[in-house]
Amino acid sequence: MAADIPVSRFARLALDCVHREYPNKIMHTLASDADIAPPRELTPAFYGCFDWHSSVHGHWLLARLIRRYPRENFVAEARAALSQSLAKENMEAEVRYVSGAGRGTFERPYGLAWLLQLAAELRAWNDREARLWSKALEPLETVAAERIAEWLPKLTYPIRTGEHSQTAFAFGLILDWARTAGNAEMATLLERRSLELYRGDRGCPLGYEPGGQDFLSPCLAEADLMRRILPPEKFALWLADFMPAIPEDGSPDWLPAAQVSDRADGKIAHLDGLNLSRAWMLEGIAAGLPEDDARRVSLGAAARIHREAGLAAVTGQHYEGGHWLGSFAVYLITQRGI
Repeated sequence: MAADIPVSRFARLALDCVHREYPNKIMHTLASDADIAPPRELTPAFYGCFDWHSSVHGHWLLARLIRRYPRENFVAEARAALSQSLAKENMEAEVRYVSGAGRGTFERPYGLAWLLQLAAELRAWNDREARLWSKALEPLETVAAERIAEWLPKLTYPIRTGEHSQTAFAFGLILDWARTAGNAEMATLLERRSLELYRGDRGCPLGYEPGGQDFLSPCLAEADLMRRILPPEKFALWLADFMPAIPEDGSPDWLPAAQVSDRADGKIAHLDGLNLSRAWMLEGIAAGLPEDDARRVSLGAAARIHREAGLAAVTGQHYEGGHWLGSFAVYLITQRGI
């Protein structure tokens, strides 16, 4: 599906930011004067791309594209970037930082979910360097998984926002990691908690979306999670109650693409990411239904208009979007979640 898309454009966006320290938005808890330091010293692997989570999924982007397109002209530079970031000493420093006092909720769940997604990509890749990177990342992967496992039993309610704290999207990424890593305990915990938190939901208010700075759809992300857990026949019944307005006539009009008024505004530019994430979630929802389900055509039609709008916006013209949208584009075109 990505044959006609110049993936080197997305690789360049990541390469231009994974070791670009400034501008930088730090979500940093200070325990003492000793915690005052520049980003490259605080988190020496993931200090670029404006913020920690964007840096993490920028590295995932590079790993994903090298693995999928090993003969492209960006591969040597991308491998060098990963080797620089994922050095053993950098990973040890990342573990110390994340484990520091007052950081028990650091990047939970979004950044930790993307960290595990990076770990999953490296684990699934039969490559000598990738195995070295995976081994170096493993201590931080373990900390991230432990943080999620400690949190899940305490989560009384799902988080239904359209931004980083949303649980449905993060659960999907983490579940995919758990299945790749063979972590049956985490997979079972996530499946159980997802059913407890979401299975009884009905009539999701899709008409209230999008919010003015969403990059994730609360309704679609929940459905995209549940199709990972329920078998097709049960998912089809659940979806009929959860999103009863999905038409069966093949029309995309039921879910128009989000309009973006100012791509130099970092929050408004989130809506470009929403179009990309909606596209892959719509494709995922369709893939989770039985093959003869009439809603698949309308889901696919809506996915196409969101795909076109989202990919056209990934230009790098403004760093507000350029530091992260490439990862969403790559997740979409490589069908990572399906």
